[in-house]
Order: sequence, then C-alpha cells, then structure tokens
Amino acid sequence: MIAPHDLPTPNKVSAQISAYDYAAKLARRPDIRVVLDLGCGLGHTRKFFQNIAPDLCWCGIDIPHSREVSARTETSHIVTYDGLHAPFKSEGFDLVYSRQVMEHVRHPEAVLAEVHRLLRPGGHFIGSTSHLEPYHSRSYWNYTPWGFCRLLEDAGFQVQEIRPGIDGLTLMLRSMLGHPRWFDRFFERESPLNWLFAMAGKIGRKSPRTINHLKLRYCGHFVFWAVKSGENPSD
Repeated sequence: MIAPHDLPTPNKVSAQISAYDYAAKLARRPDIRVVLDLGCGLGHTRKFFQNIAPDLCWCGIDIPHSREVSARTETSHIVTYDGLHAPFKSEGFDLVYSRQVMEHVRHPEAVLAEVHRLLRPGGHFIGSTSHLEPYHSRSYWNYTPWGFCRLLEDAGFQVQEIRPGIDGLTLMLRSMLGHPRWFDRFFERESPLNWLFAMAGKIGRKSPRTINHLKLRYCGHFVFWAVKSGENPSD
C-alpha cells in the first residue's frame, strides 16, 4: 500500500473533490488575473471562472478536431492549436486549468513542458486526470497519482496536493451500464467506494491523510495542484 508520506495529500480533509474545487479556491486570489483552460472543449469554464472573478481574463485552447470543438457555437476567446505548441508568449498566464484532458494527450511530457513555459514563476497548474477509468474518447493513458507527480516534477513543478476524485469502481459500473445520467451525481459528491473508505477510516480512527491515500489507491480520477518553481504560493 502507498505510504502516507509518498504523496502530497492534506491531513485536514479527506473528502472527494473535483478540479472545480481548486478552480473556485484559486480564482478568488488577487494574483490570479489571466487563466488558460487547456483542452477547453465547449468553453463552459469561462462562465464558471468569471462568475467567481468578473474581471478575470479567460482564454481556452484545444485541438481543432476534438468532438467538443466541432459542436461548439461560441468561439470568442478560444484558440485551436496542434496540441503541442501553444501560440502564446512565455509566462503569460497566472493559472492553467485542465480537467480530464491529460489522459487524452499523446505526448504528456511535451505538453507539461509547454504548460510550464506558459505560466509565470509561481503560477498554478490545476486539474484532474484518470487513474482507474475505462477506455473512453481515444484516451491514451491511465496515470497513477505517484507517476503523475513525477511527471510534474520532471517538468519543473512543485506539487502542492494530490487528492481523490470519483472512485474507479463507480466509473467502471457507469461505463458498463451505458453512462446513465444518475451516475453523474458521483462526480460532485462522495462516490460509493469513497464513502465506504471514509466510513471505515472514521471507525478505525485513521488520519485524513491515510484515508486520502486509500481513496487514491482505487480512484478513477485524481485532482492535482502544482506550482511553477520560482516562488512559494501563499495560502
């Protein structure tokens, strides 16, 4: 079993979260003014971010042949690119957000290096990606939380937190049953296996960090927060 000191998980909370939770937390900071949504799809996060911080400048980027881009009707503030070389100057963004995109990236090391280039020193990279999730939408990878942390560090990031998202068993059942809509509730609330782990941890008087690591062992998605080396983020 993964030891609690092996991953940067918090020891105050162990609840399942999504990438939106980190986005909502960081978008309120006064030093976050320019945000890039990497793999923005339909561009729905523009409204999400600007509802939190109306003066925030949002830009989305995606590859031109994605299914979501083909269905998009709103194109302002959204750029298409080759998936590797973003047409933006270096250090131009305070925050890069990427929800469930990295598992679809053919060359993750190159993309992480590009994210690092785009962020100012001390800038934040947040999002989520897949661990134990069934194949979907031309996905290439299923990362372990440990492995993804190493990729982030190799790209020059300091990993602040890794936390569990929806559990893998629930994602597998959802896929086998044909993606019924009622499963969607488990992306935003504690999914069944995560709930069982939370109850067992409470009964066994385990620390939040230990519960986090148990959930991460069987997670379908995990959520990450990393900072470009250069300065330490304030709380």
